[in-house]
Amino acid sequence: MWSWVLHRISGIGIYFFLLVHVLDTSLIRVSPEAYNAVIATYKNPIMGLGEVVLVGAVVFHAMNGLRIIAVDAFPAATRIQRILFWVVIALVIVLMAGFTPTHLANVFGEH
Repeated sequence: MWSWVLHRISGIGIYFFLLVHVLDTSLIRVSPEAYNAVIATYKNPIMGLGEVVLVGAVVFHAMNGLRIIAVDAFPAATRIQRILFWVVIALVIVLMAGFTPTHLANVFGEH
């Protein structure tokens, strides 16, 4: 059940990010000054932490999507769904452990 819930939450979060991304990027056609002002508001530590959450959501959504494909394609995988879920969680942790320190160093470090 948690896999289903987290997959839906991450999907909705990614959808809303993409919606905002398309809208703020389209500002460049309307007014480059407005675009620059919006982009400038994103350059703060809170948004940097939000980017970590966004990347985590994308990584989880992708890995869990592969798990769902495996379960749909291979009937034997239905017997090990719980193990596959924990494999997904482990992969997300490993991948985020590689990304998060580097990203946070860029966010909070000297530029």
